[in-house]
Amino acid sequence: MCGIVGYIGHRDAYPIIVKGLQRLEYRGYDSAGVAVYDGEKINLAKTKGKVEDLKKKAESTISVEGKLGIGHTRWATHGVPNDVNSHPHYSNSGDLVIIHNGIIENYESIKKELSKRGYTFKSDTDTEVLINLIEEVQKTEGVKLGKAVQIALNEVVGAYAIAVFDIKKPDEIVVAKLGSPLAIGVGDNEFFIASDASPFIEFTNNAIYLQDEEMAIIRLGKEIKLRKIKDDAIAYPNILELKMNIEEIEKGGYDHFMLKEIYEQPRAILDTYRGRLRAAQGLIKMAGIDENLEKFMNANRIIIVACGTSWHAGLVAEYIFEDLARIPVEVEYASEFRYRNPVITDKDVLIAISQSGETADTLAAIKLAKEKGAYVFGVCNVVGSSIARESDSGAYTHAGPEIGVASTKAFTTQITVLTLIALKLAKEKGVFSQSRFHEFLTELETIPAKVEKVLESNALIEIIADVYKDSTNCLYLGRGYNFPVALEGALKLKEISYIHAEGYPAAEMKHGPIALIDEHMPVFVIATKKGHYEKVVSNIQEIKSRKGKIIAIVTEGDTQVRELADHVVEVPETLESLTPLLTTIPLQLLSYHIAVMRGCNVDQPRNLAKSVTVE
Repeated sequence: MCGIVGYIGHRDAYPIIVKGLQRLEYRGYDSAGVAVYDGEKINLAKTKGKVEDLKKKAESTISVEGKLGIGHTRWATHGVPNDVNSHPHYSNSGDLVIIHNGIIENYESIKKELSKRGYTFKSDTDTEVLINLIEEVQKTEGVKLGKAVQIALNEVVGAYAIAVFDIKKPDEIVVAKLGSPLAIGVGDNEFFIASDASPFIEFTNNAIYLQDEEMAIIRLGKEIKLRKIKDDAIAYPNILELKMNIEEIEKGGYDHFMLKEIYEQPRAILDTYRGRLRAAQGLIKMAGIDENLEKFMNANRIIIVACGTSWHAGLVAEYIFEDLARIPVEVEYASEFRYRNPVITDKDVLIAISQSGETADTLAAIKLAKEKGAYVFGVCNVVGSSIARESDSGAYTHAGPEIGVASTKAFTTQITVLTLIALKLAKEKGVFSQSRFHEFLTELETIPAKVEKVLESNALIEIIADVYKDSTNCLYLGRGYNFPVALEGALKLKEISYIHAEGYPAAEMKHGPIALIDEHMPVFVIATKKGHYEKVVSNIQEIKSRKGKIIAIVTEGDTQVRELADHVVEVPETLESLTPLLTTIPLQLLSYHIAVMRGCNVDQPRNLAKSVTVE
């Protein structure tokens, strides 16, 4: 979950590293550190807190001159967030320095053995154990740094993306990857290392994404040397041309990345179906489906695995696939899937959903499904990510970089991709007539403009947020397609405002949650005209009779709910299966404004990280 940045070349390393860490702060922000080699010694600064805290400490306590350096922003796993546990970490000799994203699971046994050999440890981290293991291998085997890293990594169990350098070889950095992402930016006799490409996009658009169990020896004036960690086989780098631009990873005048990304959803949804949806021709073209159509057509069921917001998108997809394509669907938490000995056969299709494409639990679920013979289809946002590589086929969402930790455009673009798949399968299976299929395609094309219309309610939503910003509990209710939206709305509020919130199917309210309702309980109800409308109205009346405060998301022109609710936000009318793409927008904005009013860090909520690369 941590962010790592490194540089070696002809520029000053420190400003590149610090700016890169700020761009990666979504990956972890409980502590940060930087190590810069100035030609004579390593200058190390690290601190509990954010990158801004690191800048203040580094610029007042160490020399920041030097052309070689590494930096790290941390989400704590082993050891509490403090200055000592922050990365980078030295070896006992002080010659080696490392940054690490991931978990070394067998670090305790290695630490005991190293302690017997005279090593001491300043921190509680698994990372300090790893760097000392590398040093011990270097000493006992009499090998160079690259070989020492390789031997050491064959002794550890866990996940890692690491960057290591040796003060005795200041023209070299060694990097390696298993489970956690690592990109190498290739410039003109300069190299950049990072968890993703955002720290170096303004310097080069050429990048190498390391594969699992690969390591690279990066040396100035020489070609990058790639090796397989397990057997030392030569690997050949595939240099990709990046399509990202600098504007995508800047705030662009918005106060927060989350708000920017909420407002990017019309474009993101359009980009996701652009080139795939051809309403005029009555076609959906998706290579990952077209080339593997029989797998889907012959599937006994679809299993969807995901975590967090992506799991909610999977729940929406369950309604879509079963309703439109008439294919049985099961939606599983990826974190539970692999541990309950699931029944999986070669007649199953597993769809894995992840914004980052690096979610460790989802990757583990993929590997289990493949072992059982299932066909795996990945849905993710990051090109070249681990899930994209592990899947048999898949589809990118094309949402663009999502920096805010609380996902917004990831959710709507995932639903868009999954809707396209369901519609295509419905047509191929003969469930849809050509006219009904065309109706869906035409309506889906209108969704970006309708999202724009919902965003025009932002001022009204801000007023509503001010009324409920001091609430301690909230309830979110929805039915059918909008039950998962209720779950997602509650999650957003929890994530960024720290208000306890629960999402429920509206009919389940009277089976327990109704006991919570009084004049102090805000209840957010999704009550669009399409889908169980009269039933939801009855649920609202039940809340009203118990003095609950009702905030309703309704279809434009609604009068019945308006008479009952304390506040109403309208969304344009659309087909029932497409309503989640609209109803989620007001809930995102409500969460955002409530969090801002409460003084919360919207983009970097406490205890969370964007890319969860540990189990």
